[in-house]
Amino acid sequence: MVFCGEIMTNPSRSKRPYLIRAMHEWMGDNGHTPHIVIDASVDGVSVPSEHVKDGKIILNISHSAAHNLKLTNAGVSFRARFSGVPFDVWVPIESVMGIYAKETGQGMIFSHGTEKPEPPDGPEGPLDPEDTERAKSGRSHLKVVK
Repeated sequence: MVFCGEIMTNPSRSKRPYLIRAMHEWMGDNGHTPHIVIDASVDGVSVPSEHVKDGKIILNISHSAAHNLKLTNAGVSFRARFSGVPFDVWVPIESVMGIYAKETGQGMIFSHGTEKPEPPDGPEGPLDPEDTERAKSGRSHLKVVK
């Protein structure tokens, strides 16, 4: 948005919780078992430590295994049994490294760290000087096509 010549930035929310919910629904609709990979070293992760291997844990988040499952923007929570012992799981959304279907391996892996837009000097190289000038002047690069 532009107000009085200033560019106002609106911090966007993380896409991760929305993608996790969408993949979870898609997997369920296709009869697959959704699993999430968790970085157990992230602050706030509450999982049974005896099941953590190499700092990670894989959790079955199907409706039959994860009771009272909540997939919120802040995290994933549910109650499950680990070796027959009930445990209330809580994992912050930033600790979810990926989600995949057990049967097919299809899923999504998330980048680690904060979600920031890629800098202008991305894989394609630096910006075109004309684009830089246009951005400074505030003129659009769009043209009217009739």
